[in-house]
Amino acid sequence: MTTTGSASTIANPSREIAQSGRLLSLDVLRGLTIAFMILVNNQGNEAAAYWPLKHAAWNGFTPTDLVFPTFLFLVGITTVFSTASRLARGATRKSLFLHVLRRSIILYLLGLVVNSFPYFHLHTMRFYGVLPRIAICYLIAASLYLISPGWRSKVGVAIVAIAGYWVLMRFVPVPGYGIPGHDVPLLDHDGNLTAWLDRQIFSASHLYERTRDPEGLLSTIPAVATALLGLLTGVWLRSQRTLAARVLGIASAGLSGVLLGGLWNPSFPINKKLWTSSFVLFAGGFSLLLLALCLVIVDLPRKGSTGPDRSRFLMPFFVFGTNAISAYVFSELLQSLFGAIHPRSNLNLQQVLYQSIQHIVSNQALASLLYSLGFVAVCWLFVSVLYHRKIFIRV
Repeated sequence: MTTTGSASTIANPSREIAQSGRLLSLDVLRGLTIAFMILVNNQGNEAAAYWPLKHAAWNGFTPTDLVFPTFLFLVGITTVFSTASRLARGATRKSLFLHVLRRSIILYLLGLVVNSFPYFHLHTMRFYGVLPRIAICYLIAASLYLISPGWRSKVGVAIVAIAGYWVLMRFVPVPGYGIPGHDVPLLDHDGNLTAWLDRQIFSASHLYERTRDPEGLLSTIPAVATALLGLLTGVWLRSQRTLAARVLGIASAGLSGVLLGGLWNPSFPINKKLWTSSFVLFAGGFSLLLLALCLVIVDLPRKGSTGPDRSRFLMPFFVFGTNAISAYVFSELLQSLFGAIHPRSNLNLQQVLYQSIQHIVSNQALASLLYSLGFVAVCWLFVSVLYHRKIFIRV
């Protein structure tokens, strides 16, 4: 845990970021992403929620499906900035690798805590998950960047990961099912290589969907490519080009990713639960376009501007973004706590709160959204206290 900044810089994020050389839009976009992640993960009534706030049942996508890859994309970007900053302060590559390894282990262990809280039953413990996937992808991407900060090798690894995963999922026979697209439908729910492999490693009680896991082992390969797309974007953002030129490059790459993912979709469907190669390109393109938009709205107007500071309007997202992992962990633990407390014998605290809202708002989808917004507000209050006390938790 580190505590940095003064009262004046905490009150003025634009000044703080300008002094550190960072881009305010990165913290804003990370905050927006984590806020939306908390929103969609904590529904009052998931079945009745508005469709953009639910995951696609299988193939295809909703806005919710694009949240996690955007966060993983941002992990890649911040890896470049934090590593370059530490190297500039005199850190050795060996010490940085040990730091990366320690951080990855802590993230993974936090994931186990989040998955198991508050009961911690070993026979049902989930070893996959959001934080474990972030830990693995971060470890690989950061290690590759420490080995060589150049962009060419990262492009090569990303291409191999994307193409290699397609080959595995498209052409490798699945034991007990056959050849995908011939003996069994391509990306069959249970008859795909990713789901089969997870069932060989863990029993059903350890898998999120019993027969498969959306953060399974094999699908981590293309997820690494998502983190590398972020890392390459970070390298581009640190180039000596003008900010306008960098934004244009990011927007062009984003549009290309969306188009390529869409073109690949008919033959290799966009599927978040399997993190398909087309999903990597499509979601990566979306993340790039969202970043370009944030840069245009947030950082381009600030460059050389002597006008009034407009950053105060972005403070809610900025606050979330500066303690994103803390916000996520707090939200997951709070959700589990709500599920474990039973004010009524047949209803837990989450259900009681949702029903209280529905007594006032009869529309189930709207009542579910209001519950979710209230949950996000509680999480924001938690990180807001950390922010104003100048506590920035870095694992």
